[in-house]
Amino acid sequence: MLTKKGAATRLRIVDAAAAEIRERGVNATTLDDVCRRSGTGKSQLFHYFPEGREQLLLAVARREADRVLEDQQPHLDGLTTWPAWRSWRDAVVERYRRQGVHCPLGVLITELGRHTPAAQEVTRELLAQWEARVRAGIEAMRDRGDVRPEVDPEATAMAIIAAIQGGVTILMSTGSARHLESALDLCLTHLRSPGG
Repeated sequence: MLTKKGAATRLRIVDAAAAEIRERGVNATTLDDVCRRSGTGKSQLFHYFPEGREQLLLAVARREADRVLEDQQPHLDGLTTWPAWRSWRDAVVERYRRQGVHCPLGVLITELGRHTPAAQEVTRELLAQWEARVRAGIEAMRDRGDVRPEVDPEATAMAIIAAIQGGVTILMSTGSARHLESALDLCLTHLRSPGG
């Protein structure tokens, strides 16, 4: 178990690695870059990440996955009214607009995911948690009659997350959030009952 100071140092290293990856990309980021940015030495880095670069990259992926959900709060856990859904939609768009064309999670999962089961597991965990929260909102709204009764909450939650990720991929390649906004708007229109 890490001390409070040790946990802070480890987090500083992970955040430094994430910042380097955002600015330079995964392949161009070296452990020396991370040490310089975090103000740590290689011995400290290997103390917290004894398996080296792959272990650090996986820690960055986990941290970025946590941030995806944190940045959507408190909206994500309160999707029980249309204004709440709109606030969540705006928070998602703003998060990715701020992030811009650099997505450390996307790059890490794409690069590591092909080679390591651990990275694939990070992605599965993130998607499962994200979909569960969206599904809970859809179910609550459907039970109240605000969502069309024939809507499948599980399939719709999966489609909403896929729409977000597709919009983010386009944002990363074009710098524009318009596709992301349109995809989310279309999903919310799909959910509404005729009188909702």
